[in-house]
Amino acid sequence: MKDAPPRDTAAISGLIDADIHPRNPQRHDLAPHASAYWAEMFEYRSIDRLEMMSQPQSIGLNQHAEGAQANATPQDIARLHLDPQGISAGILNVMSGAHAAYDPYLAAALCEATNRWLAADWLGQDSRLHAAALVPFVNPDAAVQEINRLAPDRRFVSVLTPLMGEKPLGRREYWPIYRAMTEHGFALAIHPGSIYRHAPTQSGFLSYRVEEAALAPQAFASQLASLVAEGVFTEFPDLRVVLLDSGLSWLPALMWRMTKDWKGIRLEVPWIKEAPSDIITRHVRMGTQAADLPQDADQIARVLGQFDAANMLIHASDFPRPHATGAGVPDWLPQPLHAAVARDTARATFVRLEGLE
Repeated sequence: MKDAPPRDTAAISGLIDADIHPRNPQRHDLAPHASAYWAEMFEYRSIDRLEMMSQPQSIGLNQHAEGAQANATPQDIARLHLDPQGISAGILNVMSGAHAAYDPYLAAALCEATNRWLAADWLGQDSRLHAAALVPFVNPDAAVQEINRLAPDRRFVSVLTPLMGEKPLGRREYWPIYRAMTEHGFALAIHPGSIYRHAPTQSGFLSYRVEEAALAPQAFASQLASLVAEGVFTEFPDLRVVLLDSGLSWLPALMWRMTKDWKGIRLEVPWIKEAPSDIITRHVRMGTQAADLPQDADQIARVLGQFDAANMLIHASDFPRPHATGAGVPDWLPQPLHAAVARDTARATFVRLEGLE
């Protein structure tokens, strides 16, 4: 077994981390940033922890060695992550129950309050911190309004959505959201998580969390196929999609299979003018954690050689999850890819990032 070569982390400057998780806001955090009506409704409905069943933060397996304190404040994230890794810019992704509210008006209120909380209590505390905006996909009109409201604040660089929502992400009812995003330069970030409107697999509901975690790439493949087949990238050629915590090894197979089948039945999707593999290569980026790769360096190189890794991989630590360890890019990443994955591809993808060296 041949180990991956050691990293020259000193050579990496301007490191960008596309996936940092602050703690979920609670009622006392959100109420000051909501209208009087919604502040009262949060208490009336006993809305507090906002922990998604599909993204539990309180179980030990998901926690940093310092537990809940690791991401409790901007200062804690700086002390444990930004400073020791030399991160120039980190993007905060809040995976909370705000994504999962079925009530479209409650969802809009929770998303707006969360964004205001991020701006006031997090982004203003450390200039290295940026954030993904939360918008209610169950209420596209309100989502567009929130994107337009946040557009002048360039600390918000992307829009975050859970992997498994109510409908495939390519559906046309979501196009106004993508139109507003591209007008203002937001990327779309997709992170594991489900609102459980439907079973998490095409075979039905599962018995154990290990099944759902192992099969998440199927959901990523479904969403990516939807975005391509529905013509989202044709309609919005500047849209960039970032798949976080998605794994890597499944992507080449999807690209090959979708391109093969498109060649035979492309008459039903005349808006797709080029191979899906080319569309995916141009529009889709993937985070480095948690990578489903072999241990052997030669085998890793073969996997990474099956897609345009230099232009499709982005450093994303998933802090404070336990696998967000070490310094800089992951150990398995070949040296020639360090600069692109650590910095260059993220800069080209998150075009709203400003003030970086």
